[in-house]
Amino acid sequence: MFTGIIEEVGTVQSLGGGTLAIKAHKVLEDVHLGDSIAVNGVCLTVTSFDSSSFKADVMPETIRRTSLTELKNGSPVNLERALTLSSRLGGHIVSGHIDGIGKILSLTEEKNAILMIISAEDAILRYIVEKGSVALDGISLTVAQVTSADFTVSLIPHTRQVTNLSHKQVGSLINIENDVIGKYVEKLLKPQEQSPGENSRITMDFLRNNGF
Repeated sequence: MFTGIIEEVGTVQSLGGGTLAIKAHKVLEDVHLGDSIAVNGVCLTVTSFDSSSFKADVMPETIRRTSLTELKNGSPVNLERALTLSSRLGGHIVSGHIDGIGKILSLTEEKNAILMIISAEDAILRYIVEKGSVALDGISLTVAQVTSADFTVSLIPHTRQVTNLSHKQVGSLINIENDVIGKYVEKLLKPQEQSPGENSRITMDFLRNNGF
């Protein structure tokens, strides 16, 4: 689990053959094999490391569902280590499991902030709530507005300075992870499906015969 508070911006050294190599510093301070590190919001497992970089395996499913396909040598990536029980939860609960990809439609200055509008599919937008939380490339952000086709977040200067958002442009793709709470609530509220042979023996006749 993560918080969506980016610790540093790393640099892609290589991506190919199912392996992603990233140059980093802070996230390597206490790294171990098998640790989880969120890369642009994607939870990846450290398979090897040295004093200045780490490598992680990237599955085809991860490539299909995320914007990692846009990465190339030198690309900046947001990095965050998995939280510990003593960590401050400065953002919100982030799993590192990407729900889909959005596209940046506009970047508009508003005094000291930047309004970023992002288009997304209906399956993503149904979980986007005004003033709720969303993780974009692993960054915990607050939703400012939602429409039927897109949503808006407001970026303070600090967020842009310490993340890869300073390199994003109109048309750039971005990883989206919806607030996990909403997804679980929806799942639990759905009627439970019955397996074949589990049809209820309670019928209207049964209820009438028993005084209901």
